[in-house]
Amino acid sequence: MKPTRRPANPCFSSGPCAKRPGWSHAVLDDALLGRSHRSGPGKERLVEVIERSRAILQMPADYRLGIVPASDTGAVEMALWSLLGARGVDILSWESFGEGWVTDVTKELKLADVRLLRAPYGRLPDLAAVDPDRDTVFVWNGTTAGVRVPNGEWIAPDRGGLTICDATSAAFAMRLPWDKLDVVTWSWQKALGGEAGHGMLALSPRAVERLESYTPPWPLPKLFRLTSGGKLIEGVFRGETINTPSMLCVEDALDSLKWAEAAGGLDGLVARAEGNLATIAAWVERSPWLRFLAEDPATRSCTSIQLAITDPWFNSLSEDARFTTVRSMTARLEAEGAGYDLASHRASPPGIRIWAGATVERTDVEALLPWLDWAWDAERVAAKAA
Repeated sequence: MKPTRRPANPCFSSGPCAKRPGWSHAVLDDALLGRSHRSGPGKERLVEVIERSRAILQMPADYRLGIVPASDTGAVEMALWSLLGARGVDILSWESFGEGWVTDVTKELKLADVRLLRAPYGRLPDLAAVDPDRDTVFVWNGTTAGVRVPNGEWIAPDRGGLTICDATSAAFAMRLPWDKLDVVTWSWQKALGGEAGHGMLALSPRAVERLESYTPPWPLPKLFRLTSGGKLIEGVFRGETINTPSMLCVEDALDSLKWAEAAGGLDGLVARAEGNLATIAAWVERSPWLRFLAEDPATRSCTSIQLAITDPWFNSLSEDARFTTVRSMTARLEAEGAGYDLASHRASPPGIRIWAGATVERTDVEALLPWLDWAWDAERVAAKAA
């Protein structure tokens, strides 16, 4: 039967993600619109974003943190273009964003000494194969596969190379072992439900040392330049952004950070996301038509939760027909106002993807799940009638 209870917030997109509970446009009323980001008040807001982020994420005091252009993608590419080439590189890839960094390193930077450690959707590469004397590039949480690394134990504490971690769907929802990470990137639009277009770049002292001692052999666009005269441009990490930020987005980011503090900081955010995962896991256990795409429970994402449909009828269809079926099913949910943007990423196996990060209320997850069962049954009935 069709459920009667709908989520209060039916937004389950994996980016941009749901706004924090209770958000309204009124939180933007004090945004410094029309003011320069280089003015005293403008720079204060930018520094506030940096310092509140640093505190919530429990980042070491000697790490630099800055706001950079072009969202998480810009932050990662800034790191790749600026830091790689001094050593061989190991790249881990098990979903589309990790594969995007493979393309950057092998086809754009065209580095010669690259090892690709790949795994299919649903699994992780062999983490024990990572060479600590080489630089390592990886995502902490595979947003399009729902597979995350379980911890940082596989990263050597005495490594010679740098670890460059795309953590955009992990930061503010998972614990990051800062002592194992030299470069960490994320964007406001993911776990905090902020607005898009701005990235965050965190650098360890080891990463700063590389920047100041190594000059890559390729030209660097202005947007990627982190050094001048062989020294780190410290202003980038003191609110002096490389290009003009949106002060409207800055105000929204500050609102999200203040909410995160009130929600219990990192402990509270992790508990909210893990609670949502537990709710979905209990439902999957009693649902015969799907399973987690992540094969190992220890690697299941608590933010971008990817579910594979196991129904034999569905899996007898061609891939195009499976994608069409998922789109039809999720269109039913959208038409009912029960859940938006729930189809898996176009690069993933056809299935369901639910964003369950800390800004999503568990009551909304609980309300969504019966609608997924209803939509799937409706899709099966329609297919048989056709």
